[in-house]
Amino acid sequence: MKISNLADKRLIKTGAITGLLMVVVAAVTLEATALIQYLYSQKQLKQEASLRAESQLEATKNKILDVTGQAESAVRNNIWIAQWCLDVPDSLYRVTQRIVEDNPAVVGSAIAIVPDYYKGVHLLAPYTFRRLGSYEPVTTSLADESYNYPEQEWFKKALENEKGYWSEPYVDEGGGELLMTTFSVPIKDRSGHIAAVLTADLSLDWLTDLVGNVKVYPNAYSMMISRTGQFLVCPVETLIMHKTIQEVTNSMEDTSMMNSLSRSMLKGESGNQTIRYKGATSYVYFSPMERTGWSMSIVIPENEIYGNIRRAGTLVLFLQLLGLLMLVLIIRAVIKNALKFREVDEKKKRMEGELHIASAIQMAMIPKISADTPTHDDTELSASITPAKEVGGDFYDYYFRDQKLFFCIGDVSGKGVPAALVMAVSRSLFRTVSSHESSPCRILSAMNDFMSDTNENNMFVTLFCGVLDIPSGKLRYCNAGHNPPLVLTKDIKPLPVLPNLPLGVMQGMPFQEQETVLHYDDALFLYTDGLTEAENQEHELFGEKRMEAVLHKRRGVQEHLEAMQKAVADFVGVAPKSDDLTMMFIHYMNKDQKSTTERKLVLHNDIQQISRLAEFVENLAEERNLDKTLAMSLNLALEEAVTNVIMYAYPEGEGGDVEIDASIDDRTAEFVISDSGKPFDPTAAPEADISLNVEDRPVGGLGIFLVRKIMDNVEYCREDGKNKLSMTKNLL
Repeated sequence: MKISNLADKRLIKTGAITGLLMVVVAAVTLEATALIQYLYSQKQLKQEASLRAESQLEATKNKILDVTGQAESAVRNNIWIAQWCLDVPDSLYRVTQRIVEDNPAVVGSAIAIVPDYYKGVHLLAPYTFRRLGSYEPVTTSLADESYNYPEQEWFKKALENEKGYWSEPYVDEGGGELLMTTFSVPIKDRSGHIAAVLTADLSLDWLTDLVGNVKVYPNAYSMMISRTGQFLVCPVETLIMHKTIQEVTNSMEDTSMMNSLSRSMLKGESGNQTIRYKGATSYVYFSPMERTGWSMSIVIPENEIYGNIRRAGTLVLFLQLLGLLMLVLIIRAVIKNALKFREVDEKKKRMEGELHIASAIQMAMIPKISADTPTHDDTELSASITPAKEVGGDFYDYYFRDQKLFFCIGDVSGKGVPAALVMAVSRSLFRTVSSHESSPCRILSAMNDFMSDTNENNMFVTLFCGVLDIPSGKLRYCNAGHNPPLVLTKDIKPLPVLPNLPLGVMQGMPFQEQETVLHYDDALFLYTDGLTEAENQEHELFGEKRMEAVLHKRRGVQEHLEAMQKAVADFVGVAPKSDDLTMMFIHYMNKDQKSTTERKLVLHNDIQQISRLAEFVENLAEERNLDKTLAMSLNLALEEAVTNVIMYAYPEGEGGDVEIDASIDDRTAEFVISDSGKPFDPTAAPEADISLNVEDRPVGGLGIFLVRKIMDNVEYCREDGKNKLSMTKNLL
């Protein structure tokens, strides 16, 4: 009995010592884990802050460049008109008036003639501006000795910069009475001499709102300086346009860090620096605004980034102590958990059964391609999808609408159920958006905005979207971070794609659309990275060379698919699947391809809609490989004609649409402008006599004069209650 008690005591002592050692080891492990997590969290928070700031800088820069780009385009699109008008000085005011009227972002425009360019006229500078709160432009002159425009920065610097110059911000005391900046370019006459400077004024009121409202963190703030260091936007309003960053730096006690920052910003560099001011540390992220010479910065106090995690440190320590107490309970609970193993195992089997059902449901969502699948006579399709687990994140889709094949292939980040759920949403979004939208880039933009807004788990989707016009063979496509498809002609080559971001990363990201043409017997092979990244037991990748080797032998689309599946299976062998595998073949079989390009644009009767014409004409010109000068002329003619419709066909306050139908082949470019407004024949207006002075010339007629000069044939008719203006340009 004594022996037994002694053994029990030893057993209890051994257990106590073992338990104490386990607690000590657990305490050390928890403390080390907490320290590692703290350091890792700090790193992650800093990376997140950097990503936020850099993303905001990039987004703000794009918005600023969009506004300044409008002003630059307004000037550049009117250079040739200004050159033409140099021979008719009285018409110069019309150029500035046109720039202000057609471009809401521009508050003023001037054509400043080089002094004494015209005999007997020392200074000549027609100026049109829009007063604050008024839409109607006012025309005046800057030819005032008290203003002395030849000595102004925007005039002198433009003479030295043929590509254009953005002036330092200033208050336009002689014109719009606004804080603004001016973009100016020199105008040469026919002999190649600089005759004038054409400008566009841009108000900076919007800049204060845009930059000032950037809030990466609640107490973070942003600033904007000019090329000379002048504060344009700053939380301290007394510094704006009164102090430079150098002056503020020199007034500080410790100027070394700020001097480095100001030098980098004034040099137009981008990056980030750490500064200390009044004992507090802040991180400054900065980036230049191209072309303007400005530089923007976002200042984030260190406490904004690490404040929460530091406050959580005390809580973590408390939780560690609580964890040690829990450890004792866990040891006790281990025995009970062993008894529950059988129950857990049964639940696991039920879950596996549910996953098999989920896999069947997921596969049912993917359109099957077989002999009975509805297709088009001029296309052959074949596709397959093989998840790495019961359910996966790969998908493809296709359908026919309006003689077009809409198709896509995508890969969701991650695997398993979360990826499958995102896959289902992505496929449904594609069907929904593409049912009423034919542009691949706009399809992806709409999908991206929706997915980014609801992307709480930070999952993204790489996606390739294409729209194949079957009669012409023209393929419009947009790629969102996916593997470039391969084009199978006589050779095998990847389809050129632009590096757009995947879907779900950030709202409002632009997606660029591309085009190519498929010819008879061409094929398109689309795949996910599960093909090229398939691994064998030696961790070798299947790779692109093996893939292309299988494709080199021309087969039917189904035979191609089966051959590729067999090649991958033979390569992988008994190794576990590392990723989902999806493939799609599209074989183009149309022998009768059309060469005519037809496009349609619908505008509301709003003068601000005119800006959409430039993109419409630019896309047509790129598709038909038209000369840029010809494209600019066509755009000018369309702008004048559509402006007449908006101004005169619809009574004030009445809504309506203006339809532009374009048809371009190898010989001619025809544009038909239709509207349902009151009867209005612009061709009935008498031609403008440009030899008369401005005061003697009757109002109107200049627009249709320009249209007739540019186009080879202009005709009007009234059919079915609509005004129809047909304009034709011979291309040969």
